[in-house]
Amino acid sequence: MTPLVEQGYVMKDREETIRIVTEAYEEARKVIPEGHVATYIPELGKVDPNQLGICLYRLDKEKICVGDYNVRFTMQSVSKVISLCVALELLGPDKVFDVVGAEPSGEAFNSIAELDLNSNKPYNPLINSGALAVAGLLVDKVSFYDMLSFAKKLCVDDEITFNEAAYESEMKTCSRNRAIGYLLESKDIIKTDVEETLKFYTKLCSLNVTAESLANFAKILASDGVCAKTGQRYLSGRTVRIVKTLMLTCGMYDGSGTYAIKVGIPTKSGVGGGLLCVSDKRAGIGVFGPALDAQGNSIAGINLLERISQHLSLNLFYDPDWEDVEIKEKLV
Repeated sequence: MTPLVEQGYVMKDREETIRIVTEAYEEARKVIPEGHVATYIPELGKVDPNQLGICLYRLDKEKICVGDYNVRFTMQSVSKVISLCVALELLGPDKVFDVVGAEPSGEAFNSIAELDLNSNKPYNPLINSGALAVAGLLVDKVSFYDMLSFAKKLCVDDEITFNEAAYESEMKTCSRNRAIGYLLESKDIIKTDVEETLKFYTKLCSLNVTAESLANFAKILASDGVCAKTGQRYLSGRTVRIVKTLMLTCGMYDGSGTYAIKVGIPTKSGVGGGLLCVSDKRAGIGVFGPALDAQGNSIAGINLLERISQHLSLNLFYDPDWEDVEIKEKLV
């Protein structure tokens, strides 16, 4: 079969890609025992940690799925990408970045320290404080059901539902997020009702998706906001560029830098085990692996993505012209 060429990158044929993804999946499963599910949200603590699935959706329309790719799980922080997209489309970047920054925090995803020690506004929209600030911009302008409808559209998945059990579980244990919300209110970052903002944010975290859903969404982001299935533009190119940049620099919390070096694919994680991965102009990837590392990212999912990024040359900074060339030759 002739290799596929897209934007100067030689893509391996389908059979070879399936072999690479399957072998990477089997190797990644070995690290699952090193992780733990997110027990601080009781409902998430009930999830089987041994699950792992991946869906890789190439821009040539081939979809490759392995493992538990069709198991439903809650989006959790992956939903922050959808909220950010809506805010950027509805309000524009100036309004959004008036209440939240665009820099990596270097802190845990639910940190409260930097808000008082270093900055009056959250560092970026992909940590809890930043996502709550974005939710504060949206809560009086769009309904939860509008957001649910848009999530179904972006994920090309009409079966996305609201997980009420997860929502209730999280609302009972969200003292830290509640504290962040009221601190943001005191700094005039959140100007809407804090409790309603918190409910709005938590409901979005409680949407049930699959790895395949996330791959569909990631493919739209990899295609500059255009849905290949409908031919429609769902997001502006400006919004997509901002979102992908933040995913690369901030999407894996305080593990973002290491992940960018090892994997080099803009990615957003969630403590439900989801990973939304955008290999620009090449593929959209969705992963589900609920066993988490110390940063709250899927431990087997990261291992899996590191392997396929290397073997399929999906790293954002991969240059085929530099492959197998001596460093001294490159620098002359």
